[in-house]
Amino acid sequence: MNILTELSSVLEARKSASPDDSYIAGLHQAGLNKILEKVGEEATETILAAKEFEADPSAQQALIGETADLWFHTMVMLSHLDLSADDVLTELKRRFGTGGLEEKARRS
Repeated sequence: MNILTELSSVLEARKSASPDDSYIAGLHQAGLNKILEKVGEEATETILAAKEFEADPSAQQALIGETADLWFHTMVMLSHLDLSADDVLTELKRRFGTGGLEEKARRS
């Protein structure tokens, strides 16, 4: 089992936990808008960390940490919508071997 699958299982299990005992349960109880706010916040922090890393390679760990936060909150969003990392990985696998321009043209 890979870490994304394991995390998906934990997220699913904590959906119904008490918000007093689980950060994830608290996000689910707060609803989609709160979860999306966190995704946006983490996306901004990741962008800022990437800019910092470009200027100062010693900031690598900060970028990795912010990216992990972004992925985590994105997975909470997927879980809230009854989706999982496996759904995204399946889509990436479907696209694998297809050029980016070709994939974009297919969506039009």
